[in-house]
Amino acid sequence: MCGIVAYIGGREAYPILIKGLKRLEYRGYDSAGVALLNNGLNVYKKKGKVADLEEATEGKDTHSHLGMGHTRWATHGEPNDANSHPHLSQSGDIAIIHNGIIENYGTLKEELTNRGHHFKSDTDTEVLVHLIEEIKEKTNTSLEEAVRLALNEVIGAYAIVIISKEDPTQMIGARKGSPLVVGIGENEYFMASDATPIIEYTRKVSYLEDGEIAYIKNGELNVRNIANEEVSPFIQQLEMNLEAIEKGGYPHFMLKEIHEQPRSIFDSIRGRFDPKTGEFAMRSLKEYEHKIKNLNRILIVGCGTSWHAGLVGEYLFEDLARIPVEVEYASEFRYRNPIINEDDLVIAISQSGETADTLEAMRIAKEHGATVFGLCNVVGSSIPRLSHAGAYTHAGPEIGVASTKAFTSQVAVLTLLALAFGELRGKISKQDLRLSMAELETIPEKAASLLKYEPQIVQIAEKFQHAQNFLFLGRGYGFPVALEGALKLKEISYIHAEGYPAAEMKHGPIALIDDQMPVVVIATKSVNYDKVVSNIQEVKARKGIVIAIVTEGDTKVKAMVDYAIEIPLVSDFLEPLLSTIPLQLLSYHIAVLRNCNVDQPRNLAKSVTVE
Repeated sequence: MCGIVAYIGGREAYPILIKGLKRLEYRGYDSAGVALLNNGLNVYKKKGKVADLEEATEGKDTHSHLGMGHTRWATHGEPNDANSHPHLSQSGDIAIIHNGIIENYGTLKEELTNRGHHFKSDTDTEVLVHLIEEIKEKTNTSLEEAVRLALNEVIGAYAIVIISKEDPTQMIGARKGSPLVVGIGENEYFMASDATPIIEYTRKVSYLEDGEIAYIKNGELNVRNIANEEVSPFIQQLEMNLEAIEKGGYPHFMLKEIHEQPRSIFDSIRGRFDPKTGEFAMRSLKEYEHKIKNLNRILIVGCGTSWHAGLVGEYLFEDLARIPVEVEYASEFRYRNPIINEDDLVIAISQSGETADTLEAMRIAKEHGATVFGLCNVVGSSIPRLSHAGAYTHAGPEIGVASTKAFTSQVAVLTLLALAFGELRGKISKQDLRLSMAELETIPEKAASLLKYEPQIVQIAEKFQHAQNFLFLGRGYGFPVALEGALKLKEISYIHAEGYPAAEMKHGPIALIDDQMPVVVIATKSVNYDKVVSNIQEVKARKGIVIAIVTEGDTKVKAMVDYAIEIPLVSDFLEPLLSTIPLQLLSYHIAVLRNCNVDQPRNLAKSVTVE
C-alpha cells in the first residue's frame, strides 16, 4: 500500500525523492517522510501529503547523495508525525522504510522492550529496525548479515529499504509479498515500490522476487536470497513513457484515465485477433488449448473493481463458451477451504499485479493442481510471475486510486478470452466469431463517442451532488456495471451507494425509494429490456428519481425517466465496455462538485499489498 523510493549516486537525492513520492502518493497519503545521509542521518517526516513534507523541510539541510522516502497508508498506528516513516533504530544510526505488515511484531516488541529497547511509535516497522540493530551488535556482524538474520525472524509481508550512518556507500532493499524494484543507472541506483519514480532516470530495472535482498555497496549491486545464496538478477527494459504518468493538461488523473479508455480498450485487444480469419494471436491459448477444451469450470478471483470485472467475465464465459464459472472475493476464497480440482482454471485479476489476497488465492489454487491464468496491468509484477499463463491488459499506468480504464481493459481481455474459449470448445461458429470480433473492433470508436455527452453528465451531477444515497440497478450484463457504478460513486464522493440486480429491488431496497432517492438504471436494449422497463415503473410509482443509461434512439425509456444518457447499440456481451463510462463520469463530476480529492480519496490506496 505504502510508497517507497530511494536513491544512491552522484545526484542530489532530495529532489528525486520528493518527485518520486508525488508519483507514488496514490499508494498512500496519510503521511510522508525522507531520510538523508550527509554527515549524519537527517530524518524529516510529517503527517499529511507530500506537499506538507516539502513545506516542513523548507530551509532545512537536505543535501545528500544517499536518501530514501516514504508515503504511508496507515496499518499499525494512527496517521501522525511519530508513526510516519522513516523509523530509526535504538541508537539512531540505522533508518528503515517499509511497505507491508510484520505480523509477529507484538511478540518481537515485547521481547525487545524487556531487553531495554524504547519505541517512539506504534508501528510494526520500528520494531524491525530495532531488531536489525540488536542482531548486528550482539553477533558483531555486518549490517547486510543482520538484515538477513532479522528477516528470518519476522512473519508477514514487507518491502524495505535500509540505510546506515556508518556507510554512505551502502543501501539495502528486500521484499516478501510487497513489491520492490531496483533501477540501474550510470553509477547510480534507485529502489521503489513501482517503476513510476524511476522512469525519468533509467529504463533498466530488476524486480526483486520474494525472499530476495538487494545489497548496493560501493557502486555495485549484489542480490542474495534469504538463505544467503547469490542470485543473478533479471534486468529488463521499461516500456513505460514518462508522459503516461503525467496529467497531460487534465485537472485530475481520473478524468484523464476516463478519457484514455478509447485508446486503452484498443491497446488491450490490439494484435490479439483477426476478424477476417477468426484467428486469435494469444500464446497462452495455443499452449493451453487441450486444457481449455477439457475444462470442468472456471474460478475467477479478484478484489474490488477487479472482482466486478470478474462478474462480467462470469456472464461472458457462461454465455459465449458455456463453461460453469464461479467468481470469488480473493480475501474470502483463501480462508474458506475452497474445493479446487486439477481440471479447473483459476483466473486471477488485479490492476497492480500485487494484490496480497489475490496472490495468496493463486498460491492455494496452484497447490491444488489447478492452472492459474493471471490478468493484470503492470509488467513485471508478482501475479504474472506466479501464473502458469496470462495476459497483460496494456491499459498503461493508472494513477487515480479509483480504477477506470483498468476495469474496461480487463473486461475487454475477458471478452476476447470468452470468445476464444467458445471457439475452441465448439460453442461459437466461425461466422458468429468473425462477426463478434468485427463488432469488438468498433468498441474503441464507440467509447470515444460517449465522451461528447460529458456536458450533459455534468448537468446531472449538479442536480445530485448533495444526495445522501444512490441506488444502481441492472440486469444481466448490466448488474456488474451497476455494482461498479455504485463503487465508483462511494469511493470518490463519499455518498452511500448500493448496486443491486434490478429484480432484487423488490426484496428490500424498494423500501428506501422516495422522491429524494436517485436511482441509476442500466436500461439498454438488451435481452432483459422489458423486465428493466417494469423495474423502472416500480421506482417511478414510489416517486423515485431515475437516471437511465439507454440505447441511442430509445424513446420508450426516455419518456419514463427523469434523465437519460445514451450509448450506442451493441450486442449484450459488449455493453459493459460502454455503459460503464457514463457512470465513471457521473461519479467524477459529483465528487469534483463536492470538493473531494478524486485522485486520492480518503482512507484508500491504489495497490492493496496487505491483507
